[in-house]
Amino acid sequence: MEEEKEKIQNRVVVVDDAVELKCSYMQKFRLYETRSNFYMIGRDKSRTSWRVLKIDRLDPTELNITEDLTVYSEIECCDLLRRIHEGNKSIGGLKFVTTCYGIIGFVKFLEPYYMLLITKRRKIGTICGHTIYGIAKSEMVPIPHPTVRSKMAYSKDENRYKKLLCSVDLTKDFFFSYSYNVMFSLQRNLTDHNTTGQSLYETLFVWNEFLTRGVRNNLQNASWTVALVYGFFKQVHNRLPFWLMDMFSFYLLYINFVVLYQQY
Repeated sequence: MEEEKEKIQNRVVVVDDAVELKCSYMQKFRLYETRSNFYMIGRDKSRTSWRVLKIDRLDPTELNITEDLTVYSEIECCDLLRRIHEGNKSIGGLKFVTTCYGIIGFVKFLEPYYMLLITKRRKIGTICGHTIYGIAKSEMVPIPHPTVRSKMAYSKDENRYKKLLCSVDLTKDFFFSYSYNVMFSLQRNLTDHNTTGQSLYETLFVWNEFLTRGVRNNLQNASWTVALVYGFFKQVHNRLPFWLMDMFSFYLLYINFVVLYQQY
C-alpha cells in the first residue's frame, strides 16, 4: 500500500510540473479593430505575458496576418493600444470588438475571409490537473472592412455558404484544452512531452486542422488557435466511502473521438 501510494504521489508531482510549464500558454484574447487592421491581444493566465496579432482588413480576398514577436507587459500593451488609437483617430480610432478564448480558424467561400472565434467557454472536466473546455458560444467575424468588399461578399451564394457553416453546432460535442493534448491518449501524454505546437494538429482527431492550417503555416506556431476535438466527453465524480476519502479521490472519465477523414 505504501509503495503504491508513493507511485501515485510521484505521478502527481510530474503532472504539477507539467501544469506549471504550460501556464504560460495564452488563454484569453481581446479583439480590436481599426479601419485597416484587426488587433488580437492575447495573454496568459498569470497576466504576465501579452502578445499582439495584426490582421489586415484592406485586402478583400487574401488573408494577411502578422505576429508581433515582442512579449509585452500589461502596461506596455495598454500603451501600444493607446498609440494605435491616437494614430487612427482621423479614421475612427481603435474600437473594441469582443473578448474571445481562441481562434477556431479562418474560412473563405467566394471572396472574403472570415475568422471563427470562441467567445464563451465552459469547463467540462479535468485530466491530470488540466482543464478541459467546451464551447458555449462562437462568432464568425468577416475580415475585410465593408468599404473594400465587393458585391460578391453580399451575394446569395455567399450567404448560403455562411448559413451552412453556421448550422454546425459547435456548442455540442466539441472540446479542447490549452495545456493538455486531448487528441492523444493518456498513455502518450504521460510518456511523450515533446508533442507541442504544429504537431498537435497532425492527427485525424482534430476537427479544425484545415481551418487553422493557413495561419499556423504563416506564423509557424499554434499559439493563437485551439485544436478542437469532435466527440463525446463526460466526467463523473466517483463517491467513495468516507474512510477512503483522505487516501483516494478519482473521477470516471469517458472520452469518445470521431475520426475525421480529410482529403484536400
